[in-house]
Amino acid sequence: MARLHKAAYDDRPWSATEFAGLMSAKGVFVTGDTRAFALVRVLLDEAELLTIATHPDHRRQGLARALMEVWHRQAADRGATRALLEVAADNTPAQALYLSCGYTADGRRKGYYDRRGAPPADAILMSCPLTFGQPGA
Repeated sequence: MARLHKAAYDDRPWSATEFAGLMSAKGVFVTGDTRAFALVRVLLDEAELLTIATHPDHRRQGLARALMEVWHRQAADRGATRALLEVAADNTPAQALYLSCGYTADGRRKGYYDRRGAPPADAILMSCPLTFGQPGA
């Protein structure tokens, strides 16, 4: 995961140690493969997308969208009814993906993401309901 994350995020990739720590935490699961993965934490009735990464060689193939659908279902199976995430305000492709998956913007964290040699970027907080198997879904 660390190698793929580094290829996808050159600003601040997560280390293998960081991934190991997260994977050992309660409620954390991963879905995906060597091309793309999503790391998620379910706490009570909420699921948080911790990170999602697609290797640059495999972008624009629908992998991230497919992962979103898979982790949403897996989180719902674990009892989550709401999904949460944060995305950099300057990451418009990711924002477009999340909006197309039913997310709405809930708030903003000013200067949340450090950038090498550039001003920090704001984080946009987003959420969506996980309604699989519920009436009207």
